[in-house]
Amino acid sequence: MGALHEGHSSLVLASNEECDATVVTIFVNPTQFGPDEDLKKYPRTLQQDLESLARLGVDFVFAPVSDEIYPQGCSTAVAPPDIAKRLEGEHRPGHFDGVCTVVLKLFQILPANIAFFGQKDFQQSRVIEQMVRDLNIDIEIDVRPIVREADGLALSSRNRYLSDAERTSALGLSMCLERAAHLVAKGEQDAGAVMHAMRNVLLDAGVSDIDYAVLADPQTLELQEQVCRPAVALVAAHVAKTRLIDNRLID
Repeated sequence: MGALHEGHSSLVLASNEECDATVVTIFVNPTQFGPDEDLKKYPRTLQQDLESLARLGVDFVFAPVSDEIYPQGCSTAVAPPDIAKRLEGEHRPGHFDGVCTVVLKLFQILPANIAFFGQKDFQQSRVIEQMVRDLNIDIEIDVRPIVREADGLALSSRNRYLSDAERTSALGLSMCLERAAHLVAKGEQDAGAVMHAMRNVLLDAGVSDIDYAVLADPQTLELQEQVCRPAVALVAAHVAKTRLIDNRLID
């Protein structure tokens, strides 16, 4: 959705390495925002993004306006798979309907062999993988690791909303994931205890508006009762007015 950072750049570099040509799509998709979310203020930095992508050697950029993706009278939408109902699906109703619809449209407009996504939106990548499988779309989904700041904060276009104090609190998200991985590595078998510890780390960092901090199966996203490996720790929380997400795979 634009406002590119090094996480996006890592996907471009992966495509440049793996593919004959690289196409980047930039589109702030209105149908994946809820009525009280940040569509109007979402950062739009198209000229800077184009300059950055040119330096990275991107072959093409597709940056449509909304009417090109959703022409007047458009009423067709994609129902997301069941895996979309949990976590983000519970806290952002309709979000994945918009994601699946726009991604399928982009796959139709710009058919590709490989589509690169980032792990930071873990559930989104699983939803898209499932959609591609269910609808027999001949595109490989390649999910690349999260890119973080030196102190552990996951890169996000929404990080620019944070004040210095809020950014310090936001480190609670990566810290709670680190705590989960540490407890599992030490042999903790009670997933409930791990999730309780994750929430405590967030609260200690000053993050009290928590949507979820959970340990789940990385394929189904069903919450775990007993720690099984592999697992994925996922967190979504509001730091002041900014909603952030993060995750960590635990092998």
